[in-house]
Amino acid sequence: MTSTHKLSTPMPVLIALVFTFLLAFNSCAKWDHPRKDESPAGFKADVIEKWTAMQLRLMKNATGIPNHAFSRHYAYAGIAAWESIAPGVRGHEWVTQKWNGLNSLAGKAHHRKYYWPANANAALASINRAMFPNASAADKSAVDSLENAFNEEFRQKTDEQTMTNSIQFGRQTAEAVFAWAQTDGAKDASSPYTRPEGEGLWKPTPPAFAPAATPYWGKNRPVVAGSIAGAQCPAPMAYSAAAGSPFYKMVLKVCDSSKVLTDGQKQMAQFWRDVPGVSSPGHWVSILHQALGIAKPSLAKGALAYALSGAAVNDALIACFKDKYKYNLVRPVTYIQEITGDMIWAPYLGTPAHPEYPSAHSSLSAGAATVLQELFGELHVFTDHTYDYMGFSPRSYPSFAAIAQEAGLSRFYAGIHYLPSVEAGLQQGIKVGENILEKHPGAGF
Repeated sequence: MTSTHKLSTPMPVLIALVFTFLLAFNSCAKWDHPRKDESPAGFKADVIEKWTAMQLRLMKNATGIPNHAFSRHYAYAGIAAWESIAPGVRGHEWVTQKWNGLNSLAGKAHHRKYYWPANANAALASINRAMFPNASAADKSAVDSLENAFNEEFRQKTDEQTMTNSIQFGRQTAEAVFAWAQTDGAKDASSPYTRPEGEGLWKPTPPAFAPAATPYWGKNRPVVAGSIAGAQCPAPMAYSAAAGSPFYKMVLKVCDSSKVLTDGQKQMAQFWRDVPGVSSPGHWVSILHQALGIAKPSLAKGALAYALSGAAVNDALIACFKDKYKYNLVRPVTYIQEITGDMIWAPYLGTPAHPEYPSAHSSLSAGAATVLQELFGELHVFTDHTYDYMGFSPRSYPSFAAIAQEAGLSRFYAGIHYLPSVEAGLQQGIKVGENILEKHPGAGF
């Protein structure tokens, strides 16, 4: 069990906003049509729950994709799911107007009837096919099977014309979201890069000495307008190679801790390794999937949680990589071997091929946790079963905030990050999550 304190104390305005926001899901006047059984709030989020499980399968089996890049798959799938049902939710403009440049969505045809779970099913099948074009034949067949199984179920509950309307709208939504995704800058994130050289700056780390990974990821377009405003990390501690300096002492904490790791600390580091696994963004898709299964929310709330938590992961990582390549801080393994002279020291887990500061695990986790804490905070105790399939024991937490804190701390025990990098990442993710939850200027309920 981890610490019970929250990531941060929300601002009074944010508390009031979120209170109003959560009430909206239960208010016909705010989110539902007069006939609640015809709105997305009148259905359970079963379709979202099962498609998050499918996306986890696709992430786990995908190859050739950088770990952090799965944030895009998470975010765009969630947005496609939400926008496929949004026209049926009153007040949906509050969310839709947040998307940064998504202007090509088809509007709901008022003379057409929709079966909202079928909209989401079509959208999620289409967006996953588009985002995982190199999926195996078995995985592509699984996508087809899930889509068809839901459609057969839905045809028993509504007429064929409604199904046609829903499938068409869902697919059109996914096509618009995918076209938007293609312009976010990710294709250029690995363009040729000459790393700066100098004292205290990052350099490729052992044992692979791989070149800088996605050095331009920080230039990607955030999916939510204004999400990374104010989320830039302060400059890291001033570098020094002098024995006894604050920087030297900070590094020694990593080195000394690695030599006395408890079994519990090793288990924590392994649980949050995520590669091999479902990827770090995928770990939070798994947490969302489990939360949906426990809370059994409406289709409206489930789709919104998918969209906003994915947006938080995606945009927090953009902010994180912007800072990583701004400061280009040296990793612990390089400093320990080259400055302290301990050439045989190695981190408990391998060091990713990008600069030290801030911690990406911390940033993305705090972003997702900030959103999920507001939407599913009533769960109180959460047990994470993400890696049951790999033989790991499930881990329990008193809050989503505590999950994020452990995810960040695990990277210190792994020998990958200094503690200040973990803390900076957590604060960065919190800010991105709060920005996403804040009411957008001009939007309303």
